[in-house]
Amino acid sequence: MLTRRAAMAGGAASLGAMVIPGCAPPGDRRVLRFVPQADLASLDPVWTTAAATRAHGYLVYDTLFGLDRHFRPQPQMVDACEQTDDGRRWTLRLREGLHFHDGEPVRARDCIASLLRWSHRDAMGQALFAATDEVSAPDDRHIVFRLRHPFPLLPDALGKIGVNVPFIMPERHARTSPFEQVTDPVGSGPYRFLADERIVGARAAYARFDGYRPRAGGRAEWTSGPKHARFKRVEWTIVPDPATASIALRNGEIDWLEAPSIDLLPLLRTDSTVALPDIDPTGAVAVMRPNHLWPPFDNAEIRRAVLRVVRQDTFMQAAGFTPDARRAGVGIFPPGTPLATDAGLDIWNGPPDYDRARREIRAAGYDGAPIVVMGTTDPPILRALAEVGADLLTRCGFNVDYQVMDWNAVIQRRARRTRPAEGGWNVFFTHWTGLDLLTPAGHMSLRGNGEKAWFGWPTAPRLETLREAWLREADPEGQRRIAREIQLQALHDVPYVPLGQFHMPTACRRTLTGMLQGLPLFWNVEALPHA
Repeated sequence: MLTRRAAMAGGAASLGAMVIPGCAPPGDRRVLRFVPQADLASLDPVWTTAAATRAHGYLVYDTLFGLDRHFRPQPQMVDACEQTDDGRRWTLRLREGLHFHDGEPVRARDCIASLLRWSHRDAMGQALFAATDEVSAPDDRHIVFRLRHPFPLLPDALGKIGVNVPFIMPERHARTSPFEQVTDPVGSGPYRFLADERIVGARAAYARFDGYRPRAGGRAEWTSGPKHARFKRVEWTIVPDPATASIALRNGEIDWLEAPSIDLLPLLRTDSTVALPDIDPTGAVAVMRPNHLWPPFDNAEIRRAVLRVVRQDTFMQAAGFTPDARRAGVGIFPPGTPLATDAGLDIWNGPPDYDRARREIRAAGYDGAPIVVMGTTDPPILRALAEVGADLLTRCGFNVDYQVMDWNAVIQRRARRTRPAEGGWNVFFTHWTGLDLLTPAGHMSLRGNGEKAWFGWPTAPRLETLREAWLREADPEGQRRIAREIQLQALHDVPYVPLGQFHMPTACRRTLTGMLQGLPLFWNVEALPHA
């Protein structure tokens, strides 16, 4: 059987004639050919948190504010922003000349309807509208928020980059229930979605929107600044097999492979025509998520006993990350971001004491009943996390029932609240992009609001109180102080266990330049005449 590595090594010779169906011819510099990390299963970035749909959203839609490289919100569709009435009134003025892809102007009422729909699915949106008495459109270019109390993070909410993103769509689409999908996306972003070219599970295509007017002046950083659509078309092709996608990149049949397989990176690094930039300095953070509804992890003493024996580097090494691509000592907020702190992380100093953990777990009432740990056959990173985690829990004295399934089955099962012995679960493993964990506002794993929380459903009143305090704090130093308290409280309540940070490069042809940081963004990217 031909291995992936053998296929890569001989790819140019043995598969030189391979052309992925639907791709533009190699060398066509009017078209950017992209392979996303997963299929574009949904076109609605409000309905789903899927990363592929967020990237699609930034092609098609625009946002009122963008985020710069210092994680600060900057006006994007907004031309001017004014606070009055001691911070209880915000007036936003839209830029002139904004149009949707159907030719209709972007009006303030489109923005309000979009934000209201988004707020039903997003934690920070919910916090904003909980503080809002009224939002109105006195005319087509002005949006007025009248607040119950000051909400200094309003621009941060409207420019957030973590899922869900507050994209602006026409009012007729924004009136769709947030629990139903918009299936015919129309935005005001730099590219139009070509619905008639979409093949579910195979491809999606976008055409440059000639009616888009980039923001005048400023510097393009992350999702802020002028957006220039350099390519006439952007084509996404779904290629499930990592080796096939890597060969296509090396052969010049695609320009950009979002997520190359970790075991193929050494070969890609030997190819002089391929670059491997790290576009997301926030990386990704792996997590172990316990189910707080059922024993034994309904008991905080047991969760803390497990937390103390975790050694993040063990998980990161098992997942295959080299020392320069992994980081241990990771708390609640990603290293290198404004709220990151080492408060409380000394619990991981020294070797793990499994004897102590077993004593504490028995003393806290664990009776030896089986615990259901969900493992997965794919993707490889999650498989490695689950295998190491199941071994760690066994060392802690738990009777581990390790059940392996594909990732889609994990996604389905983790939503069940039934007892673990009746089809539920006790533990699963996943990872978030650092962008989703930047602040307490959108940090879904951190929420402690019981049945309304993310899968695992922790109840942590003190965490919720601190989150509210953070949302009302305008001073950056005050925000950092509260974030430190949040981390200490999270290490006490243990809504989840952080397992380390890792960085995965993207892969592209060296002919591409202008790639922005943050996530896959398709404006300002262009093709050079030579590699």
